[in-house]
Amino acid sequence: MVILRNYGLDPDGESLLASIRVSPIAAVISDPRLPTNPIVAVNDAFCDLTGYPTDEIIGQNCKFLAGPATEPWLTERISAGVRERRPVLVEILNYKRDRTPFRNAVMVAPVFDAEGELKYFLGSQVELPDDAVGPSASRHAHAVAVVKTLSPRQREILQRIASGCRSKQIAWQLSLSEKTVKMHRSLLLQKIGTTNVADAIRVAVEAGL
Repeated sequence: MVILRNYGLDPDGESLLASIRVSPIAAVISDPRLPTNPIVAVNDAFCDLTGYPTDEIIGQNCKFLAGPATEPWLTERISAGVRERRPVLVEILNYKRDRTPFRNAVMVAPVFDAEGELKYFLGSQVELPDDAVGPSASRHAHAVAVVKTLSPRQREILQRIASGCRSKQIAWQLSLSEKTVKMHRSLLLQKIGTTNVADAIRVAVEAGL
């Protein structure tokens, strides 16, 4: 994984980067503070999925995978989520570097800093089989089942994580100590079966939290 020098990440970005680096799910980080909200980091799984090398991804707007048959109303749904700073999940037709079309469950979620300022967007993609019904019905069912194993407090915290909130913000919103929030976060990550927040966000959005 490479980040070009002119797209240096701050500590929040570095933390997010560490999360997608270990994720098996194709993922990118974009920076809405820069013109066109360009991709500033990408993991190996994204390169493997799309066929694009890192230097052809960094600096691109996330729409670069669109092609002739990409559904414009779904592209707009993603754009609306970005404008409204909320998580969104759509099944959309995209194109690989060799122009092979593929059905893709795309998730985009905002990431805020401890003061509530929008810093980044996390994007992740899962290629769907040709006979998939809806935005990966099996993944949705699995995500719902996993979320049901969480305690009410853990679900509450996961929902806020998926909305882009940091531990400090969640602690303030729920009148908890930051230490308590981090304890619940660690437990819910274990139940989800991951060690990183990027995958937890994906599960939350797939479950419809």
